[in-house]
Amino acid sequence: MTENQRVTPTHVDGIPVVARPRMTVIGTGYLGATHAVCMAALGFDVLGVDVDAAKIARLSAGEVPFFEPGLQELLAETLATGRLRFTQDYAEAAAFGDVHFVCVGTPQRKDSLAADLSYVYAAVDALAPHLTRRALVVGKSTVQIGTAQALTERLHATAPAGTDVELAWNPEFLREGYAVQDTLAPDRLVFGTSSAWASAQLAAAFGPVLDRGTPLVECDLATAELVKVAANSFLATKISYINAMAEVCEATGADVNLLAKALSFDDRIGGRFLKPGLGFGGGCLPKDIRAFAARAAELGVGQAVSFLHEVDAINARRRTRTVDLVRELAGGSLQGVRVAALGAAFKPNSDDIRDAPALDVARMLHEEGAIVQVYDPEAMDNARRAYPDLTYAESMPAAVHGADVVVLLTEWAQFRTADPEMMGWLVAHRRVVDGRHALDADAYRAAGWDYRALGRPLLPRTVELAASAADEVDLATALAIAGQALAGTR
Repeated sequence: MTENQRVTPTHVDGIPVVARPRMTVIGTGYLGATHAVCMAALGFDVLGVDVDAAKIARLSAGEVPFFEPGLQELLAETLATGRLRFTQDYAEAAAFGDVHFVCVGTPQRKDSLAADLSYVYAAVDALAPHLTRRALVVGKSTVQIGTAQALTERLHATAPAGTDVELAWNPEFLREGYAVQDTLAPDRLVFGTSSAWASAQLAAAFGPVLDRGTPLVECDLATAELVKVAANSFLATKISYINAMAEVCEATGADVNLLAKALSFDDRIGGRFLKPGLGFGGGCLPKDIRAFAARAAELGVGQAVSFLHEVDAINARRRTRTVDLVRELAGGSLQGVRVAALGAAFKPNSDDIRDAPALDVARMLHEEGAIVQVYDPEAMDNARRAYPDLTYAESMPAAVHGADVVVLLTEWAQFRTADPEMMGWLVAHRRVVDGRHALDADAYRAAGWDYRALGRPLLPRTVELAASAADEVDLATALAIAGQALAGTR
């Protein structure tokens, strides 16, 4: 036994604890598919459940329906072990599982800022009538405070096993592009439970992760629900804060990158995510801060988080200001200007275009009459479906060929490391807007480019912003963890 290895009790308060629980994962979208694959990689028997037959068929055939580094390879390995399979049958899931993870989406409602929890309730309602024995249902979806209590009452009222079915909340903290390592080697786990048995059973479900010394916070259901939205709100605030400073820098001639670097040495602030640019997007931060503000208002404490509305507004303004920079660089009008838009996904190492700043900027440029060529290494198919009116290039060289202005919108490595001299041979004019503050300003200026970035002076120099090892993709370590776990279960 290692120093950190926990001993799973056989009983808590006279109730048996399953030391090696069989798991179901309800919902096989981004969160659910990743969780199912990674839990199977840790040696558990896992059954993925979804109402979408096409999604189940693709996963069963070893195909991940979205891009996430390392997940495709891990899916193939876990399917080969026989520990992972998928179904549409909730009765089968109830009979199979000791622990049921609910991983369905909670998008923003179309009629308000609040989260749409219909998928969460539908998943629980579909599972509950088949729960005839003791089981633990674990919410991982991001929900508004009070949802867990409502679901507990729903489970107890509709499950044949009644109060033998308990509910816990285990919020996810996955970063797209880092999801495999964040599941196998998270920086913390949060368990929201209502009983000692539920805590012990959930700990057994995460035994291999806890045995690695992962910090654990055990709390009540309401706190567990709040952790995720509070974390995302803090992160969004930090990003919008430095972008607000960029607006001040634009008015004063100061350099926001030098400001960010100076602030980063203050341990009370830190440099992680203190990076100016186009702002945040994706399927989590924007909708989570809006839903949090809406729920706080319902609870009568809306004033306490009213600043989140300005956080959202600052973020949105960065997109408009990026278009302004492209227009200024093009001479005051975008009509007929050829623009190479590098990036479509909301962040690198992902094909997710939900609320993507990159595509929002490309759309606005197009609407002002620019001839926009979009290229992204992974998100092209999704972008074409969502924005069919835009024009798409098949490669980075094709996108920049003949461009009057190049604008960096997603900081993929191939864009950051492109040779400015070689790229200069392809464009019509050497003009670049660095929407992500990710390019080497000195190198571009040395190659004759007119370089612009939000919150920076006309002749900026390269500034190395603070970086964190936690933001590097460390798939080798994550997959090694999975390999060790799988080897121990063969």
